[in-house]
This record gives sequence, structure tokens and C-alpha cells, in this order.
Amino acid sequence: MAMYIVTDECISCGDCVPGCPTESIREGMIVFEIDAGTCKECEGEYDAPRCVELCPIDN
Repeated sequence: MAMYIVTDECISCGDCVPGCPTESIREGMIVFEIDAGTCKECEGEYDAPRCVELCPIDN
């Protein structure tokens, strides 16, 4: 289950969306949302979650 959440610092740039291998990120009402049911935190595919790596906001 996904442990990553989109914070209120999200600027809704969408940089994370195309990088998600499970297509678990969608545009929400205020910020983007991560579907915890499909997000696998990029385990076995990348060293770190792609959404975190691609986000321009310093987390």
C-alpha cells in the first residue's frame, strides 16, 4: 500500500503523472491524488518512487 501522499505544497504541475509506472496519480479537486490501491511505490522498478524524484517541490 502506498505511503506517499500529495501534500498541500503541490502546485498541480503534473510532472509526476507521466512518470508513474502504475498510472496511480490522478488530478484531484485541489491537488493530485495517489491511488493507494494501485501504487506500488515503484518497488522493483526504480530505486525510489518516481513521483518523488520528478516533483519540482523540495520534499
